[in-house]
Amino acid sequence: MEGSQRDIKSDAAEDPVEDKQKRVELDTILIKEIGQFGKYQLRTFLLSSVLVLFIAWSSVEYIFTTARITTRCLITECEEESTEFSPYWLLNAVPPGTSEGSFDNCRRYGNLTALPRLIESDTCPSSLFNRNIRIPCNDFVYQNTHSVVYDFGLACDEWRRTLIGTMRTLGTLTALPIAGFISDRWGRRVALTITAFNTAWLGVTRYWANTYIGFILSQFFESTFGSGGFSCVYILMMELVGPKYRVAVGAAMNTCFAIGQVLLGFIAWGVPNWRKLTLTLYIPQLITIFYYWIISESVRWYMSKGRFDESEALLRKVAKVNGKQISEKTLEALRHTAAEKLRISAEEAAKQSGGTWLVVQVFRHKRILLRVLISPIWWITTTFIYYGLSLNAVNMSGNRYLNFVAVSAVEIPGFWISYFLMDRIGRKPVLTGAFWLCAACQIAYIFIPRDLYAASLTVYLIAKCSIAIVATSVYVYTAELYPTKHRHSLFAFSSMMGRIGSIVAPLTPAFGAEWFEELPFVLFASFALVSGILIFLTPETLGTTLPDTLEQAEDIGRQEIRK
Repeated sequence: MEGSQRDIKSDAAEDPVEDKQKRVELDTILIKEIGQFGKYQLRTFLLSSVLVLFIAWSSVEYIFTTARITTRCLITECEEESTEFSPYWLLNAVPPGTSEGSFDNCRRYGNLTALPRLIESDTCPSSLFNRNIRIPCNDFVYQNTHSVVYDFGLACDEWRRTLIGTMRTLGTLTALPIAGFISDRWGRRVALTITAFNTAWLGVTRYWANTYIGFILSQFFESTFGSGGFSCVYILMMELVGPKYRVAVGAAMNTCFAIGQVLLGFIAWGVPNWRKLTLTLYIPQLITIFYYWIISESVRWYMSKGRFDESEALLRKVAKVNGKQISEKTLEALRHTAAEKLRISAEEAAKQSGGTWLVVQVFRHKRILLRVLISPIWWITTTFIYYGLSLNAVNMSGNRYLNFVAVSAVEIPGFWISYFLMDRIGRKPVLTGAFWLCAACQIAYIFIPRDLYAASLTVYLIAKCSIAIVATSVYVYTAELYPTKHRHSLFAFSSMMGRIGSIVAPLTPAFGAEWFEELPFVLFASFALVSGILIFLTPETLGTTLPDTLEQAEDIGRQEIRK
């Protein structure tokens, strides 16, 4: 009798129906038992938001530390050393600028005599100069000494000045793979701690940079080994909260980044000297070394590595903090489900080792190929305009710090507008409308006279808000266009190509100085207009089920055509 009962139990254990009933997903546990966004998730979010503030500071501080300084030529005929930046006689020796009351920052009139100094410095008559000859400055007078432009003699050398930002952004190309490798191998917590602390100590050491090469290498190495932090924090939060709150938490993380930029603008205003600003921004970030002990690892990462005891202990902790209870039966079922997934993943990996390469599969599916070719253009456009507008804001008329603060703050409504509209009117209308609104604002900005400060700033802010809408929406839309099996790889390709935009963006002030002032905004408008048009070549994904295979992904567009 007992043997018969054991046989029945054994058969039940092997019954596939019974086995299927035991499968429990982590999302189900978050929804039904421990809470999708309770006290524990809130605490982790607050800790993460501090990191995001630090990341925002380090990501764009070069806008101020390498900011353009107004200069003029040293007029050796009339002054040995400058005691006044804008003496009353200056326009006798220097050509006027493009706006009323301004003067040329990089050129002067030629001398009518061969004598270097003719008269006392308190006078400088126009008769000394040939107004038909304009020559570059040999020596410069700086309005202030706040940025590296003064320390490294970068006056009127826009290419070398803006190259600093490009080199910093170039470092992010290697930062993402490095952070991703550490995150997948040793955990999200380890990755974010390492990247954040690398940013801190490398940033502090830049205080002692005394050469242009040393400064630019410091920027490059900091971004290479530290700029992958945002993706680590973002993934950690996405893996901890329930599905209902993921989009909102993503928007909140972006909001924290914008708030960090706003704070940076005020800090830079209060501490304008680049060396002191560097210490002010980076010394507080040294506390990130303690994040290894004060923030928890991802439950999903533990399960992906088969570390079930640790994942279960963490789930019990989350439940306790949230005032919930999780049953041992649920934990056992979750362990069973995770173990089964690991087994299936291992089998699939073994099969794929001799399978067809992804690039070949993409070329076999023309609709997917079209999306793979188009989506990187959206990303390049988004990063190019997003960073380009932030960088050029400090060169606008008015207070550069307040301009930057306004341009950063206006991103916040953009993030939430995207959040509320995408699920109501669809992904494509939001993206197309935002791209084209941005383009229209760029065109308007070109033709608005610079002395109409309020009008020009308004259209500038609307453009930045529009590209913030795009920045949030394009993440969601790109992911929905590709199948689960290859989503990460194809999404990463678009994101990586998008770095081209952020690499070129710091050079846009040099484009304007080299050719014509409005060129950056012509480029922004052109890219936004084209990207908006390209949206029409891809299908709407609102209300569709995420595809698992390339064939299912292709059907999204075909179903739309049939309708």
